[in-house]
Amino acid sequence: MQALLTTEHHTARIRLTGRFDFSGHREFKHCYETALNEPAIRQIDVDMKDVEYLDSSALGMLLLLKDHADAMALPVYLLNCGGMVKEILDVANFGVMFDMRQDANG
Repeated sequence: MQALLTTEHHTARIRLTGRFDFSGHREFKHCYETALNEPAIRQIDVDMKDVEYLDSSALGMLLLLKDHADAMALPVYLLNCGGMVKEILDVANFGVMFDMRQDANG
């Protein structure tokens, strides 16, 4: 998995590519910790457009991000979830915990 962090105005976007599993935990954690440590950030978007698959460790990583962001009162949005990724998130009931959106770039 690849994770790329970009920021624009007050939004951090973590764009994920490939299989989202435990092999990418350090890269994902580095991205969200960098975003959380930036005082100007008011929102974190996780773009799942190019994620092919996610496993239970990926779900755990998303929950950790949400826990840390909630502690700082920052919203986390899951963007462009489709196909198998959306099905897995729905089965795990992530729609209750996260706001999932499609964006114009997705």
